[in-house]
Amino acid sequence: MAQLWGGRFTKETDRQVYEFNASIGFDKRLYHQDIEGSVAHVCMLAKQGILTSDEMQSIVGGLRSIREDVESGKLVIDDKYEDIHSFVEANLIQRIGDAGKKLHTGRSRNDQVALDMRLYTRLQVLLVDDLLKKLLEAILNTMEEHVETYMPGFTHLQKAQPTTLAHHYGAYFEMFKRDRLRMYDIFKRMNFCPLGAGALAGTTYPLDREYTAKLMGFEGPTLNSMDSVADRDYLIEFLAALSTVMMHLSRFSEEIIIWNSNEYQFVEIDDAFSTGSSIMPQKKNPDIAELVRGKTGRVYGALMSLLTTMKGLPLAYNKDMQEDKEMAFDAFDTAKECISLFTGMLATMRFRGERMAESAMNGFTNATDAADYLVNKGVPFRDAHGIIGRLVLYCIGKNTSIDALTLEELQNISDKFENDIYDAVSLKTCVEKRLTVGAPGPDAMREVIALHREYLAEEAEWLPDQSGWEEE
Repeated sequence: MAQLWGGRFTKETDRQVYEFNASIGFDKRLYHQDIEGSVAHVCMLAKQGILTSDEMQSIVGGLRSIREDVESGKLVIDDKYEDIHSFVEANLIQRIGDAGKKLHTGRSRNDQVALDMRLYTRLQVLLVDDLLKKLLEAILNTMEEHVETYMPGFTHLQKAQPTTLAHHYGAYFEMFKRDRLRMYDIFKRMNFCPLGAGALAGTTYPLDREYTAKLMGFEGPTLNSMDSVADRDYLIEFLAALSTVMMHLSRFSEEIIIWNSNEYQFVEIDDAFSTGSSIMPQKKNPDIAELVRGKTGRVYGALMSLLTTMKGLPLAYNKDMQEDKEMAFDAFDTAKECISLFTGMLATMRFRGERMAESAMNGFTNATDAADYLVNKGVPFRDAHGIIGRLVLYCIGKNTSIDALTLEELQNISDKFENDIYDAVSLKTCVEKRLTVGAPGPDAMREVIALHREYLAEEAEWLPDQSGWEEE
C-alpha cells in the first residue's frame, strides 16, 4: 500500500479501511492533469530558486516519461497506490531518485487535487461546448432546409397554430445556444488556479502563484487559500448546466419519439440510430432518443449527490469531498455521449412534409387565423372567437376541416365570410403573414437563420493559452 503520510503512524492501515479510503480506482483518469500541474509547480519552484535547474529538469523529465508510459500502456495505474498523486510521486522517485522527493515542496494534496479536478473539469467544459456547437450546426442545417415545411404547433400536446419545422427546430437552437453561453460563464468563473493554497493556509515558501497560474492558462490565482481547497461550486455549476443540457435533449427526444410513432409519422429515424424487437419483426424503435431521455435522470443524480455532499461541510477540506468525482465523471461521460449520439440521429432523420402539413390542416391550427379574419371584417374579437368555436364544433361533427367547408356552410354560421376566407386560412398564408421577429414567417425565419450562421462562424475567444509553456 503506497501512501504519502506513514511517518506519524505505528502500524499499517486496515486493508478494508485502506480500500474504503483509496480513490485510485476513479481518480486515475486525472493522471494527465496531475502531471501537468506538477510540471507547472516544479517550473515555478525553480524560477523561485527553491529547486535548482538540474533538479527541475530531472523532475520534469521523469514526469513526462511517466505520462508517455501511461499513454502507451507500458505503465499501468494499479490499486497498490492510494490515489493518483501517490502513483505519480512514487513512480517519479523510483525513476529519478531523491530529486523526486522534492516534487511536493510547497504543496498539499488538498490544493493538488483541487487543481487536478479544476483542470479536468475545465477540459470537460470545452469538450461539451464543442459538442453543443456541432449539435447547433445540425439543427441549423435542418432549419435552412425546412423554412417552408409546414407542421402543427402544439400547446398541451393539442394542435394549436400552424408553424414550420424550421421554426420548431429554432426553439431548440435557442435553448442549446443558451447552454453554450452557460459553458462560457462557468469557464470564466472557474478559471483561477488553486495551486499554492496548501492544505488551507498557504505556505511559507516564496511561491509565485501568478506564474503557476499563467503556465496553465488560468486568469490568475485564487485569492483565498481556504476557499481554494474547500469548495466545489464550479463543479456544481457545471453539473447544473449539464442537467439543463440533458433536460433540453430529453424534451427534444420526447418529441422525436412522438413524431416517430405510427400515429404521427412525421419523421423516420435512420436505421443506424434505431433498433428492432426480438419478437416483433415489424418494429423499428427510437432507442437512442429513449436512452437520452432516460439518462437525463443519471446526470440529475450527480448534481443532487454533490449538492448533498457539500451542504454540511465546515471549512476547510474534508474527506467527504472525495465524493466529488465518481458521479461527476459519470455525468461528464453520459452527457457527452448523449449529445454526440443525439446529433448523429438528428442529422440523419428524414421528414414527411406532406404528412406534417396534413396534420396541421386536420387539427384546426388555422382557427385563430379564421378568428382574425372576422376581426378584420369588423367583428369584435370575443364574438369572432365564439363564432369560430361553433365553426370548429360543426367541422368535428362532419369530420372535416374549416378550409374544406363550402362558402354556404361558412355563411350559415356568419355572413361575414367571403371567398377570400380560403386564402386567409391556408397554411401558407397563416405562416407567411407572421413576420415579427421570432415568428415562423419565411422572411423572418431566414433573417434569424442568417444570424445563427454568423454566430456559429465566430471563434471562441475564451480558450486557455498554454502554447509551448512546458518547453520553457
